[in-house]
Amino acid sequence: MKLLLPLLSLFSSSALAASRTSPPSPSCLTVGPSGRQYSTIQSAVNALSTTSPGSQCIFIYPGTYHEQVLIPARTAQLSIYGSTTSTLSYTSNTVTIIASKSQADGLSNDETATVRVKSKNARLYNLNIENAHGKGSQAVALSVMSPGDGVGVYGCSLKGFQDTLLAQEGAQLYARTLIQGATDFIFGQRAPAWFEKCDIRVVAASVGYITASGRDSSSNPNNYVFNSCTIAAAAGNSVPSGAYYLGRPWREYARVTFQKTSMTNVINPAGWSIWNTGDEKTSHVSYGEYANTGAGASGNRAWFGKKLGAAVKIETVLGSGYASQGYYDSSYM
Repeated sequence: MKLLLPLLSLFSSSALAASRTSPPSPSCLTVGPSGRQYSTIQSAVNALSTTSPGSQCIFIYPGTYHEQVLIPARTAQLSIYGSTTSTLSYTSNTVTIIASKSQADGLSNDETATVRVKSKNARLYNLNIENAHGKGSQAVALSVMSPGDGVGVYGCSLKGFQDTLLAQEGAQLYARTLIQGATDFIFGQRAPAWFEKCDIRVVAASVGYITASGRDSSSNPNNYVFNSCTIAAAAGNSVPSGAYYLGRPWREYARVTFQKTSMTNVINPAGWSIWNTGDEKTSHVSYGEYANTGAGASGNRAWFGKKLGAAVKIETVLGSGYASQGYYDSSYM
């Protein structure tokens, strides 16, 4: 019962009942079965100008789309919507984009991703994005490399095993989104990213790590903050008590905070882990916690983790003008 309360709080807004089962604007390109403008998401993306100003949108009808999608840089603000009967929750999503590329195919982390976003001011709504490769190699579901004004991911579901989400570059906001994996499954090097009311889910594994920050200097803007989230075992997965760590440092200046987050006992009492024995990378990390709750929020924490005296503010991560940026959608906050 302890887990149900924070989960229910995510979906208490009266706007939860909002439905989006048709394009929100007549200008949206449509993707779906016969009768729609495009049969693949990539063909719709390719049909849009990368140099025209204004705004662009794509609406995707229910279905499973077996493809990799690349959203290149563009001048316009782009929104991609998946059909749903409950916009503020990923639980009613009807659009799934799935691929299974991995580094075993000779690809970079970014190139393995099912969806790759390189466009500033992009917004993704109610999409299930999955890399089905499974164990054995880095295999990204969503890669965001968008220097500029940022990317917003709303009511989505991101699933993988190792390296599910590459939050690599540019300001990023994830809200009311499921992020699932086992090994370093939220990682990246330069992005400041805020996670609001997200459900972090871990799959069956003897040991796992939620974050792997690649921040390599004190001036690097990489900063992951999880605010009012939940951490628990993924549905149908049996996870030993203490099997998971909140993070381990991919680079020496890793910076991650969990605040006001409910944690089940899947989180190890130490909270944080070294990178590897003999290559600890803990001397300059900034690992913080504030006002977390649940069985996983207590214990003899690692010496390089700190209890904070106050919550981190969103503007310290995304910048003072974040609410006026094209990627920001206040209805999900």
